Amino acid sequence: MGRVPATLGRQFGKMRRPASLGAKLVLIMTGVALCGTVAITVLLASIITPSFTKLEDAAIAGQVERTRAMLSKYPAGVQAEARDRRDAAGLSEAKLAPGSRAAPATRSLPADGIAEIAANGRIARASWNGPPGSTSSEQWVDLLDRTDFAHVLGRRRSARFYTRLGNSVAAVGVARMGGASGADTGQGYIAIARVITAKQISEALGVDATLDVGSSSWGVATYRGSRAAIAVPLIGADGRAVATTRFAVPSDATRLGRRVLVFAIAGSIVLLLFVLIVLRRLIAQLVLRPLLRIENHMRRVRASGSLTLLEEDERRDEIGSLGRNFNAMLQQLKDMREQIGVQSFDLGRSESAVAVMHNVRNALNPISTILSREIAQVPPIDRATLNRAIDELARGNTSDERREKLAAFVTAAIDAEAANRESTRHELSIGREAMGHVLEIIGQQQQGAHERPPLEICDITAIIARNATIVRYLDGASIAFGFPAGPNLVMANRLILSQVIGNLFANAAESIVARGTGSGSIVTAIEQGDGRVAIEIRDDGEGITPEVAATLFHRGFSTRAHKSGGLGLHWCANSVNTMQGSLRLESEGPGQGAVAILTLLAPDAGVADAS
Repeated sequence: MGRVPATLGRQFGKMRRPASLGAKLVLIMTGVALCGTVAITVLLASIITPSFTKLEDAAIAGQVERTRAMLSKYPAGVQAEARDRRDAAGLSEAKLAPGSRAAPATRSLPADGIAEIAANGRIARASWNGPPGSTSSEQWVDLLDRTDFAHVLGRRRSARFYTRLGNSVAAVGVARMGGASGADTGQGYIAIARVITAKQISEALGVDATLDVGSSSWGVATYRGSRAAIAVPLIGADGRAVATTRFAVPSDATRLGRRVLVFAIAGSIVLLLFVLIVLRRLIAQLVLRPLLRIENHMRRVRASGSLTLLEEDERRDEIGSLGRNFNAMLQQLKDMREQIGVQSFDLGRSESAVAVMHNVRNALNPISTILSREIAQVPPIDRATLNRAIDELARGNTSDERREKLAAFVTAAIDAEAANRESTRHELSIGREAMGHVLEIIGQQQQGAHERPPLEICDITAIIARNATIVRYLDGASIAFGFPAGPNLVMANRLILSQVIGNLFANAAESIVARGTGSGSIVTAIEQGDGRVAIEIRDDGEGITPEVAATLFHRGFSTRAHKSGGLGLHWCANSVNTMQGSLRLESEGPGQGAVAILTLLAPDAGVADAS
């Protein structure tokens, strides 16, 4: 590719400056250590956490079962007491007359409430001796009225359940009055109730429990940090929860599992850090120091230009092989330096000559086209026909009407000949200007073959207009040009800039012809800013692929199979670089056209650089 400006080259070198190998290795090892730490953490978490979670779940499940067993003791005791009273009552059918009411018992009862119910559901006797303020005898009687004891018992002789009495919860036991067979003898039922409090539950469980009356939630365990909240329902006669016992227990297994996991992760991190430190020291001693020795020697060679050999060591590994190969390369470079010195002059002279001939060929193309068109052009009027008209005018017997027609024909022929002569003169003047351009190229090349071209203030618009007029004469397509009006000044060598613009226009025209549409356009735009002038030359030709774009500025490359040399863009890029500018070519792909972006110094910036 062509050379880039010195300032851009330095910036590109800074961006591409490689980081140290030691830093890269440390970064890689750190990344590996982090990945290993994450993998170990995931592995330990997948093993330790589920195991301790299962232990915690088993402990919570055991606590829930113990709570349910404890809660079942209260109604079981009341149920047993109901059966005992049934067996000892000896009540007769007459005593259980429907609608009868017994006054509340005055003696102390072992239960908070007791009642005898007839077979038809009427209360024969009911008394309440529960704690004051929580439940009243009316609520007890209301519960008895609402409960279908026949449905609750079914075919059983006794049953138990929890029920809600106001703001309290009571365990109720009910037994069927009758024979041992369990059949309904029509003698009624006996019901006993005992109020259950949160204090009783707390004492039985050994934890601080609460009794949520009216809650219908079922047994769950919710982890909240270091504690697990447990809820166990109290089941009513209809199988639904009438209240919920709630308490919290420490999550000992979960906490222990977390500690074990933290200790395991911390131990693995410490081990990985130790391995990293050891590996870093080994890499620094076995790899980085020998490489630094080779690098320092290469810097001395670059600074001094003397291809002295590196002192070899006795290592037989890859580092030792690198040093030996490096010395072999230095020896080869010594031999090649002498050959390159001999060939460089001839090569430079040959390349310069070929580049000049390439530009001369581009400048001669319009001249060849103009001459070919003039040779092939048919005269506007046949000379023999004109002579016959003149002879006929010379005769005296020609009628006036005929004479007027002949005079008009001769006049038109003379005018057409004059117009053709003027067109030929215009085209020849363009050809003469192009020929002068060729001579100027040769003379300028001879004058400044080994010198940087002097920069001057040039009107880029005038140079574009001049080259656009010449490129219009290329055969193969009708090309429309567009460029901004008015002067636009840049700092450049006028002759070289004209050659570059002509080359870019010629390439754009060839791209339009290659597309095969028969017509196209080349539009030029000019922008100024930051001491630079950017000239964009956009065409709607065949475009280029990204692969071709990467090699456009290589010496000898050409996109045309029938062209040879390929020095156009290569020479243009080098020439623009000598004028402290830059040239690049972009395209969105085949069939999308292309744009050449030429950047030059503005007059103010150019004067400042020159001073």
